[in-house]
Amino acid sequence: MRVFKDGLQRNVELSVFPPKRIISLVPSQTELLHDLGLNTKVVGITKFCVHPIQWRKEKAIVGGTKQIHIDKIQQLQPDLIIANQEENTKEIVEECSKICPVYVTNIKTLDDAFEMILNIGELIDAILPAQHLYTCIKNEFESYKNVFSGTFLYFIWQNPYMVAGQDTFIHAVLSHFGLKNAIDNTNSRYPELTENDIKRLNPEYVFLSSEPYPFKPKHIKELQNILPKSNILLVDGEMFSWYGSRMKHTCNYIKKLFQAI
Repeated sequence: MRVFKDGLQRNVELSVFPPKRIISLVPSQTELLHDLGLNTKVVGITKFCVHPIQWRKEKAIVGGTKQIHIDKIQQLQPDLIIANQEENTKEIVEECSKICPVYVTNIKTLDDAFEMILNIGELIDAILPAQHLYTCIKNEFESYKNVFSGTFLYFIWQNPYMVAGQDTFIHAVLSHFGLKNAIDNTNSRYPELTENDIKRLNPEYVFLSSEPYPFKPKHIKELQNILPKSNILLVDGEMFSWYGSRMKHTCNYIKKLFQAI
């Protein structure tokens, strides 16, 4: 038996090591498992796990990130389920824990994300590829530290408008590049804003994410009426909110984004 400490500082006991039948309930971590070489060991994923695309045909779909099909999970007979504190609910973790060990990650900062790559590598017995990925991503991010400036609002929802607050991974990524969140400290991680709030905050940059709400060009026009002097951009939400191997592409993406501005 091997014991691991997860992101919630819980002891996770694996009776089977390395695990041979893994279910991932987190899209970004599903992609990470693929890139660490777990093609044959991952048996179940969610309907939101869009990377790699071929896994959507090859793996069993066990539901979403907030609603799962517990019967399907039982049928797959997993020896490890990987979840996330924000993506999945406490009830899901408790329900799945009756079937097999559940390892829960908790990502709010870049360091959390870097450490998670190494921890997952150890958990699934893929230490060397995890270390290589960790080094590549961390070095890339270090070379892009504080390369931009200006204030921003990062929108994740419309009607009501909701933005990423300071206690979020999105905030950590954009702050690393030197941008300042126009949202001050707040009790909410994803505060709701009125049009008057948005006008008052008056950010230099507005990022309209592709997820979870799929912002479209028409929303640029709506917000431009509220913020006539702001740079308002549609952005790929995966580049700012997915932790794991998707981070390999983040620095180059934001570089091209600002070149276009």
